[in-house]
Amino acid sequence: MKLYKIKKSNIDKRGLYASKNIKEGTKIIEYVGKIISKKESEQNEKFDNKRDIYLFNLNNKYDLDGDFKFNTARLINHSCDPNCEVAGVGLKLWISSLRDIKKGEELSYDYGFSYDKDYKQFPCKCGEKICVGYIVRSGSRWRINKKFKKNKNLVTNFFQK
Repeated sequence: MKLYKIKKSNIDKRGLYASKNIKEGTKIIEYVGKIISKKESEQNEKFDNKRDIYLFNLNNKYDLDGDFKFNTARLINHSCDPNCEVAGVGLKLWISSLRDIKKGEELSYDYGFSYDKDYKQFPCKCGEKICVGYIVRSGSRWRINKKFKKNKNLVTNFFQK
């Protein structure tokens, strides 16, 4: 029996949900696709941020293009407080549970997007208490939090005058 099922998601159109209770550290699903060179990733218009991208960095030479219907793992959504992580061994990627997951809970992981000038192109809809509003890796979210605090203070100061 599969550990997941596809359902409508509150985060995005569809998502994967636990079909039964899953213990911490369990391999849930393999992220599959086509192995491509870094050069192809950089030159192919398919990866230009104008549409959904299902691309994983495998190493210095190769990426994994997961934009295929047979890659069910591509339906796992981002969360700022994820219950899963992606781990690679060689050229294989697995989605594993970070903690115990209850039946019916949506599976999620941190997409790991970097903080750069384009971060506002990727709004986050995870709804978690710690969400900063954009899909940015956990180690860089403080930069956005800092900006939010600065902007909030400017607005508050303006109305207090």
